[in-house]
Amino acid sequence: MDFRNLIKEYAEAPISRHLILEILNDYQSPNDKISALLKSKELISLRRGLYIIGPDLDLRSPEPFLIANHLRGPSYVSLESALSYWNMIPERAYEISSVSIKTSKKYKNPTGRFSYHQLKTPYYSYGIKCIEISARQSFLIASPEKALCDKLVLTPKINLRSTKQTREFLMDDLRIDPHILNRLDTSLMSLWIKNAPKKRSLETLIKTLEEL
Repeated sequence: MDFRNLIKEYAEAPISRHLILEILNDYQSPNDKISALLKSKELISLRRGLYIIGPDLDLRSPEPFLIANHLRGPSYVSLESALSYWNMIPERAYEISSVSIKTSKKYKNPTGRFSYHQLKTPYYSYGIKCIEISARQSFLIASPEKALCDKLVLTPKINLRSTKQTREFLMDDLRIDPHILNRLDTSLMSLWIKNAPKKRSLETLIKTLEEL
């Protein structure tokens, strides 16, 4: 059986080296086969020990946000990437930004650029949504409210102390439409403050949103 038929069941997610070795267990030298597959670009390396299938195999491959979840886990897509996904900011995010409980890290591979920013539990675990793309693909992403909170928490030297300053941050710096801000669930955001970094800034953010 050729490699395409062997791998097609697993093609819609990043594939670990351990799984590929299991799939290739009938080969006399599976490690040599992996090297050959990488050379022929039937496999693409995302990082050490993690791969996706190459485009020439003509199989559906994992979406970038799903790749981001697998590159460094546990993690979820957030910050500008999530704000753009929810159509909150006008700019398109060219680097996929995520939040993880692990230390901050960056990756660059043939599928794009990925950055990870550390946040600790329990705040990390709030406001995460699972989006289903297909029967075999789903990814974790911050809700609109959590993406905005994460952006505030993880932006250096931003400490909100007034509604005027907060409006400038939201509408001038981030360029978020006030109508979008009006739809955010501030009661939900209030539940996160107790265990959040930059508590005072988040309290000012919620107060400002409620006054819009």
